[in-house]
Amino acid sequence: MPDTSSEPAPVILGNEPGAFPHGVLAERHPAIIRQVREAFPYDPERQRALDALLASCADGVIEPLPADADARDRRRWADWGLDAYAGRSWFDVPWLWAESHFYRRLLDAVGYFGPGAWEGLDPFRPAKLAELDAPETDEELAALDDLADLPADERTRALLHGSLWGNRADLGFRLSDSDGGTGTKDRVRALVADDSDALWSLLPPAGTSASAPNATGPITLCLVADNAGRELVPDLLLVSHLLGQGRVDRAVLHVKPYPYYVSDATPADVLDALRRLVAAGGAAAAYGDRLWTALTDGRVTVRAHPFSCAPLPYADMPGDLRADFAAATVTVLKGDLNYRRLVGDRWWPPTTSFTDATAYFPGPVAALRTLKSDVITGLTADTEAALVASGEQRWRTSGTHALIQVRR
Repeated sequence: MPDTSSEPAPVILGNEPGAFPHGVLAERHPAIIRQVREAFPYDPERQRALDALLASCADGVIEPLPADADARDRRRWADWGLDAYAGRSWFDVPWLWAESHFYRRLLDAVGYFGPGAWEGLDPFRPAKLAELDAPETDEELAALDDLADLPADERTRALLHGSLWGNRADLGFRLSDSDGGTGTKDRVRALVADDSDALWSLLPPAGTSASAPNATGPITLCLVADNAGRELVPDLLLVSHLLGQGRVDRAVLHVKPYPYYVSDATPADVLDALRRLVAAGGAAAAYGDRLWTALTDGRVTVRAHPFSCAPLPYADMPGDLRADFAAATVTVLKGDLNYRRLVGDRWWPPTTSFTDATAYFPGPVAALRTLKSDVITGLTADTEAALVASGEQRWRTSGTHALIQVRR
């Protein structure tokens, strides 16, 4: 493991009672185990394994991977720090690491890695599908029909905000200020940083392509996805829109290779969301059809790199993934977990430079994130002071604020 003794900010741990990370380890993880157990008719062996993990979350220690774990996976986790952390309390290792390892052990408990009847079955799939099938999803997709009448720049802005706010994406599609106090003006005020102009400056104007006189190669967007379901749908819509506008020639969608953090997107989730778009009719189907075609002709690719499930910051990414990002015109990282991995899950002073924190990244990078954990960088002193003065104690973790940050 890297020496962090000289780092400017301490790594976030989960060992402070009452703090948000402690609550995730002590309360959220046990609740997830119970929900997973109730979602499937697991056999007695699986139930015993879930009970053991539940007990371990309360007062146990981190254990090595099972003896029958895949040899490559065992090597990866050894490289990722398991040998150093085995035998220690879940609460006394880096919070990012403990959270990530919990989901790896949960998949072991339900038999995901097999062999057996439960091999390859996503324990979170029922919740993901229920969200895609919810009436709210119908409403959000129907709202796309109204976007066609907007000027191109407003349509682009709406889709960007839809991707930013995730399962509040309907607020991004409906550019109205009369929706009960949750309209565009309120959402803009909820942005603690907004570098959207810098993001668009990294892409050419609509209608540009790789064959344009000044183009040096395909304009490539890497989008590192976050959640599945209603949060993945607006990500796919944004990619489809940028392809349709000619602002990108290619898109690479990075997802998780296996179920992770309850709702993180996998290749199967991408297909579910795409089918949902195609079947929706109207403008949604047009967006979906464009993506379907782009996948079949290679303009859009889906990648599930093992490091996407690593319990480490992107500063430790392997060379092949670094090369992937380096080749992109811009890489957009979605969501809270990716932000923690991008800047490092540390107690940074909020005014820490986002540019400095991401200087290692091998190309232009943007973060689209609703705030759901403590780590934050790139705020101005005035913004930080206003947030503190607002009296909202949980502004860092409640998901009521968001940011668009860019390092060119």
